[in-house]
Amino acid sequence: MSQILVKNDILHYPRLDTVLMVEEFIRDYSSEYKKRSLWEALPKKMMYQTFCVIFNYLADSGKIAIDKEGKIAWIWNPELAKKYLSNPGLKAK
Repeated sequence: MSQILVKNDILHYPRLDTVLMVEEFIRDYSSEYKKRSLWEALPKKMMYQTFCVIFNYLADSGKIAIDKEGKIAWIWNPELAKKYLSNPGLKAK
């Protein structure tokens, strides 16, 4: 039985410290930057493709949102999520 390996176009996966740096920057400057300008303003430079991997992860995991103007906002609030999840009348999907 042969396995087909799918080639991934990602050249460089981000390290954890890089992901955390982007998360912290977005939390500190929530709703101030659009995607491209956010990447340009980061304290540590990285390839745009690497930034996009991080950005897509944060968006898919529900930590960030993009408003109608294209600005990025930090929306993840674990304390609020715990509060709602502990309510027996509410269910997580």
